[in-house]
Amino acid sequence: MAKPGPVCYLIAVPDQIGRNRISIIIPCFNEEAVLPELFERVGYLAATWGLEPEIICVDDGSRDRTWELLLAQNQKDPRWRCLRFARNFGHQIAVSAGLFYADGDAVVVMDADLEDPPEEIPRLLEKWRAGYDVVYAIRQNRKEGWVKRLCYWGFYRVMARLVSFEIPLDTGDFCLLSRRVVETINGMPERNRFVRGLRAWSGFQQTGIAYERAARFAGATKYSFGKLLKLATDGLFSFSTVPLRVATWLGLWVSALAFFGVVFTLAQKIFSTQFERIGLKPSAGFPTIMISILFLGGVQLVCLGILGEYIGRIYEEVKGRPLWILRDSAGIAARDRKMTGAPGA
Repeated sequence: MAKPGPVCYLIAVPDQIGRNRISIIIPCFNEEAVLPELFERVGYLAATWGLEPEIICVDDGSRDRTWELLLAQNQKDPRWRCLRFARNFGHQIAVSAGLFYADGDAVVVMDADLEDPPEEIPRLLEKWRAGYDVVYAIRQNRKEGWVKRLCYWGFYRVMARLVSFEIPLDTGDFCLLSRRVVETINGMPERNRFVRGLRAWSGFQQTGIAYERAARFAGATKYSFGKLLKLATDGLFSFSTVPLRVATWLGLWVSALAFFGVVFTLAQKIFSTQFERIGLKPSAGFPTIMISILFLGGVQLVCLGILGEYIGRIYEEVKGRPLWILRDSAGIAARDRKMTGAPGA
């Protein structure tokens, strides 16, 4: 009997045909102060793009009047399509839901806070028309404190060193994706999603444009330090196994250090007189024992923590729960409402 070959998965990646429709995906979480300005600016600019627009706003479990404002905008202008989650599922899941429901030939992802100016979209479209499948925006002159800027700067450079594919520096979710890239990302069944990593991993022709990021138009940021930290760990542990190898090397270094410690202690006992002359007289072993125990215990806990991060992600994957649950929608066809689970469901 012939030996079976390796298993592989085929993801449909249709060619870009027609190029006459654009989808704008806008995640929203407690953005009632920003939405009127967003409606005005995006609605005005959409008429200048030369494409039939659809704007998909995803209400990620807002507790203010965000959903009421989105409903009113849909009734005023049907091009604005709205999804409402049953609870807060997170920014990356909201982006994934927008990608799932978008049917444009080009799909732009942007935040509702207007830090990513919609006036930059024509530049993204220009690169797309030139043949690029992914056009990402490179942030310049961020309007945050120096500590947060330093953390962002360090994260992207560490991430770029640890992953096995090229990932652009200083980029966020503000980008344009071609239809075939959207289909590719929608075909990825993973639960802990880092969209900017998925688009880089997917390949295809990619390029960037530099832009100056504006300050938030109104309200306060919804990305707390804890959420930013979770996003960073999702990106790192979803695309790299280097932390596991770091744990292995750390264990080897600790073992080597312990071995040299044993050799040094034995030499002190044998040549005690010589060591005493140079100020290294053997002392009682209690401090050495305590330091060794604490050091080895700390290394073990770090390694267990790294393993726990990967095991936790395996646990989330095998449960197979949907990425999101819709509570309501406006402008979404009935046939689409049947697919309220997740990509690949």
